[in-house]
Amino acid sequence: MEITNMKIGVIGAGAWGTALANVLAQKGCEVDLWAFEEEVCSDILETRENKVFLPGIHLSENLKPSNDLDEVASAKDMLVLVMPSHVFRSVAANLVHHPTERTLIVSASKGIENKTHLTMSGILLQLLPPRLHDRIAVISGPSFAREVAQKIPTAVTVATGDVDVARQVQTTFAAPYFRVYTSYDVIGVELGGAVKNVMAIAAGISDGLSLGYNTRAALITRGLAEIQRLGLRLGANPKTFMGLAGIGDLVLTCTGKLSRNWTVGHKLGQGMKLETILSETRTVAEGVETTRSVYNLSRKVGVEMPIAEQVYRILYEDLDPKEALRILMSRDLKQEFDE
Repeated sequence: MEITNMKIGVIGAGAWGTALANVLAQKGCEVDLWAFEEEVCSDILETRENKVFLPGIHLSENLKPSNDLDEVASAKDMLVLVMPSHVFRSVAANLVHHPTERTLIVSASKGIENKTHLTMSGILLQLLPPRLHDRIAVISGPSFAREVAQKIPTAVTVATGDVDVARQVQTTFAAPYFRVYTSYDVIGVELGGAVKNVMAIAAGISDGLSLGYNTRAALITRGLAEIQRLGLRLGANPKTFMGLAGIGDLVLTCTGKLSRNWTVGHKLGQGMKLETILSETRTVAEGVETTRSVYNLSRKVGVEMPIAEQVYRILYEDLDPKEALRILMSRDLKQEFDE
């Protein structure tokens, strides 16, 4: 099928979902975008702008918003799932009767489910019939939604176990300003995209404490070591963490002020309480929920993740960030690389 004839349903009209929907719509695809919020749908219909989550960006006429989930998911060549990870299962469960054998199912959500410790593709494998498992792909990489919407050059990775699916998704999303690479390491790409949000909170805390560039660089580097350690335990390809979905996304999210997770951390470092921070915004900082998942998962599989542990204690045990720093810096001395 020609890309311009594709019928695509994008589930989730936050900043990232809207930006991806617009990329596809500008390429000539027929894109239906499901919004949970009625005002988002009405704003797009009336002004061609998502004023709540992506203000100031004109949206293609090929993008049709709707609050009807079944309408958006029905009879589509591709479904792109961009829901927050904490509602991913509940929303996806309402979609499972829509895909056919030819439907591509792409997860663009970044997170790890709290109770099961599954990535988003893991949830889909549970919910979808086996005949659709080869149709699942994930997309991740260093990609602030606003910059993608502004057509600032961006590169991401699509991961799936099927060669043909990888090529189809790559071709569908690729644009002059949106370069797409392929990978077959689904778990590695998803872990990189999820755990980097935890490290971004840590980097934000560091910057909120005015600790300097040395500290931030150390956090990013040792944070990458923790992501690799967990990934290797769960069967990921170590090369993945040297790529776009690994170090690329980690550097972006830990240093860019467009990062919601960095912003949460920065405010924590300045002394604000988590409840206050979260009450001031309608956007979702995935790292807050993912921190709990990563902390519990690391303990479950026996992987040492000291930075993630201290972020967890700051978020959920009200540990003072300065005390967390002291704990990290006074740990037993050791060699840099695991044998």
